[in-house]
Amino acid sequence: MAPMGPRVAVIEDDASIRRLLVRILEAEGYGTIAVGDGDAGLRAIHEHQPDLVILDLSLPRIDGHELIRRLRADPRTVALPVIVLTGHTASADMIAALDAGADDFVAKPFQQLELLARLRSAWRMRQVTLKMEDAHAIVVALVNAVEAKDVDLKDHCRNLAFRAARLGAYVGLRDQELDEVAFGALLHDIGKIALPEAILHKPGPLTEDEIREMRLHPVIGERIIGPLRIARDFSPIIRHHHERWDGRGYPDGLAGEAIPLGARIVAIADAFDAIVRGRVYRAARTLDEAIEELRRHSGSQFDPGLIPLFIDEIERVGSGTPPPVELPSVARLAVAVPIRPDPVPARPRP
Repeated sequence: MAPMGPRVAVIEDDASIRRLLVRILEAEGYGTIAVGDGDAGLRAIHEHQPDLVILDLSLPRIDGHELIRRLRADPRTVALPVIVLTGHTASADMIAALDAGADDFVAKPFQQLELLARLRSAWRMRQVTLKMEDAHAIVVALVNAVEAKDVDLKDHCRNLAFRAARLGAYVGLRDQELDEVAFGALLHDIGKIALPEAILHKPGPLTEDEIREMRLHPVIGERIIGPLRIARDFSPIIRHHHERWDGRGYPDGLAGEAIPLGARIVAIADAFDAIVRGRVYRAARTLDEAIEELRRHSGSQFDPGLIPLFIDEIERVGSGTPPPVELPSVARLAVAVPIRPDPVPARPRP
């Protein structure tokens, strides 16, 4: 019966140790791919896509340090767990391997129980990473769906995630809080998937009934992403990104700091992107006009404390100043579109 556990690439030039590792691993239910040099190991990893790697540092053709560096430089293997099995236990050797990108060490001669324990630990971490990658893929698929439904949203969600995350980082959000803002911005209009195209693409003013239907999209969006476990923390951003500082927004009429901070950030970035990029029925406007519009509605539509900070961020983006911390990956799906100094003519109405 074929092994049902994760697959391990064993890259070890000593044939006796290689056979021993394969025997131990397969007895524990792991699948194995075993090779004797670094060049063959690199090819085997790309061909068989293992879940874990055990390798010796002193390999012929491509040594272990170089092999790890190549794995970390390739997006396909950047997160692949690598356990170094080596007799070189001097601190300088370990530091060099860690710098190259190794995840863990097992010293030769190895203890079977220790090796298996370290493999289990590495596999648990890999499963967490895979779940995050799956969640990321689901989010991107949802964004693609909503952008395909509404031509006005082409690249808007991606650019909005970038600008909202920049502001979030500037006001001091970090780690999970910054992730929440990026995800919330990226999916803020997901509820528009459920709206009729006749409303989304209508060139003229909406009727009162159509306005009421349009204003359901934050609630619908919250419901759509509800089954996603990762959405629990950023769903309030989706629900409340159309609330206003003065309490005259929707769907719940929240006011002031009762509106979640992430939703206040996304509301500003959303309005700015819509102004500078325009809509089918409305011409894009200049950077100065967009800034003036934000200032005019500061304290009524927008959080007055965030507006000057966002304007500062506009200048930083324009000058190429990097954010204070690395932005979440979903905030780096697209770079914000350049802002034209002059107005862009309105596109013909359909």
